Amino acid sequence: MMSGSKWEDLNMDCLVNVLTRVGIESLLLGAPFVCQSWYKASLHPSCWQIINFQKIERGPLSWYFSDGITTEFIKSIINRSRGNATEVWLPDDCTEEALRYIADECPALKALRLSDNLCYRYFPVIPELISKWKNLELLRLGRLSDMEKVFEEINCHCKNFYWLCAFGANIERDTASAIVTFLPNIKYLYMRNANIDRESLEMILQGCKELVLLDARDCVGYECDDQLLKLASHISNFQHEGSSLFGDDDEWEHLSPDSFDGILSE
Repeated sequence: MMSGSKWEDLNMDCLVNVLTRVGIESLLLGAPFVCQSWYKASLHPSCWQIINFQKIERGPLSWYFSDGITTEFIKSIINRSRGNATEVWLPDDCTEEALRYIADECPALKALRLSDNLCYRYFPVIPELISKWKNLELLRLGRLSDMEKVFEEINCHCKNFYWLCAFGANIERDTASAIVTFLPNIKYLYMRNANIDRESLEMILQGCKELVLLDARDCVGYECDDQLLKLASHISNFQHEGSSLFGDDDEWEHLSPDSFDGILSE
């Protein structure tokens, strides 16, 4: 900044552009306290297109939410986006009320990350809400079985969907069949640490011809061989290392929540 210039004199469009890159913690704890102009800029909807509540759970604000992130707080943050939020990472203690509020108030949502706990707790509700996210492109579900209804709703309502993360899921044959049937054009499929047998994997390899990346590392239920590699030859990035017929009961002890950080940005 030129000598004599003041922070509050910075062009508002430029300031908003900068604040869109700083993350939710800085938007809450830093920028609003610099000056009036920064406070005003920090409230611009463009700054709240990416909302990562999980960073709040593990960041400087975690002490404030020692009893959990409240529904009222989630609503207040979602309101700042004014319907422009495109990516939301939900906290583990998100209530059904907050989840439904996000479905109603975030019609532009393109990417959604649900923790394992949320998936288990609200799984009957999730297929119902998918219909409200017609722009959804990316979804992280977690370790689940019986995902067929979710895939069916995605097929019906999310025409631009191309990216699914199902780390540690149980990919049974019905699930693999649903992926092929309802997500035949999927391009990125992450199912590391999944339980998947050879027949189910072959079904996906044969049915999803648009795959660019398939992460099937450290899975239990199959071992890669030349035949599988041939079936996967159309995939530019097929990751299969560490997979075996039988698993190690202790493998999940070595994984932390940070193991999944950044996956939505790939």
